[in-house]
Amino acid sequence: MQQEKTVNDIQTFFNSLSPVSNESWEQFSALFTPKILKKGDYFITSGQTAKEIGFLETGVVRAFYRNNEGTEYNKHFFVNPCFIGGYSSLITGTPNQINQQALTECKILTAKYADIQSLYKTCPDIERAARILAELFFVQKEQREIEIVLLDADKRYEIFQKDFPQLEQQIPQYHIASYLGITPTQLSRIRKKLSGR
Repeated sequence: MQQEKTVNDIQTFFNSLSPVSNESWEQFSALFTPKILKKGDYFITSGQTAKEIGFLETGVVRAFYRNNEGTEYNKHFFVNPCFIGGYSSLITGTPNQINQQALTECKILTAKYADIQSLYKTCPDIERAARILAELFFVQKEQREIEIVLLDADKRYEIFQKDFPQLEQQIPQYHIASYLGITPTQLSRIRKKLSGR
């Protein structure tokens, strides 16, 4: 029953991108198997070549870089329902550069990316939905880059609150500060200032 619910979640998500026929859906959903990521587990690490894509049913995953000094920079938070994985690595076949780590226990469905690609010729509706998903990723990435460069920390924090409601109650503040490109002390000041409005 739980597996059926999960498949329904991913089907609803895909249909929200573009309608998918029942025939295509049967072939597509058969490629996925359930998996649990415990808090702290990695879906993919830097240096790995990505082979799988995951659908996040429950939980929170962070995508982050780690520089040569060991300092981490949070690039993105994934909250359900969404897809996770080393997308650039999947497309190019080159090693992944971004770590993806569970910040809470996560229920995911995983599939081999090559198996999904093999459906594109016979299931153009799956390929269309995948293309729309890739376009959404591109737009999100561009918006995020603009925010970091052009907006001050207060405004970035307000956008974070809008984009990720409830997340502040689920993850440590230092992860949010890293995502915003500020220190935890600066984040505390911003929160205090905004709460006093």
